[in-house]
Amino acid sequence: MNKAIVLYQSKYGATRKYAEWIAEALGCSAVETKKADVEQVREYDLIILGGGVYASGIAGLSFLRKNYAQLKEKRIIVFAVGARPFDESVVSALKEHNFKGPLTDLPLFYCRGAWDEEAMTWGDRVLCRMLKKIVAKQDPASHGPLERVIMEAGTKHDWTDREQIQPILDFVRGNQP
Repeated sequence: MNKAIVLYQSKYGATRKYAEWIAEALGCSAVETKKADVEQVREYDLIILGGGVYASGIAGLSFLRKNYAQLKEKRIIVFAVGARPFDESVVSALKEHNFKGPLTDLPLFYCRGAWDEEAMTWGDRVLCRMLKKIVAKQDPASHGPLERVIMEAGTKHDWTDREQIQPILDFVRGNQP
């Protein structure tokens, strides 16, 4: 297999967990984007970048945007981690929102993360609690995927599952288009 690296940006730990599982399965290293040096990353043939989803943005994608000119000849795969259940429409919306210009054709995978209000920053916790109060007043029949997640999660829920990295591994190994 080509020399690979998994880069990640994780605010609360779910993305780090997936990055470490992928790195373990591929026999390579997982490195936080904050600690990644583009000159070192250029040494790799395969770059897998993972980031949590926050306000429809994928954390860590800025590393690729900033350094894409130096990395464009590499095989690059992105995975996003969020609280919503997997759905093609979620992936399509993330791709449309985040993959502009030279990133347009990069493959994107999605893994379901976690929700832990105790671990959240004060600002995130306040926003989530306000959103919960608003959603709780709505008719449950009108809830979309995000609203259902908010009500299902309670104050803490972990949906991470090692099996969710399998499509990424299959893609890397050429077992999937």
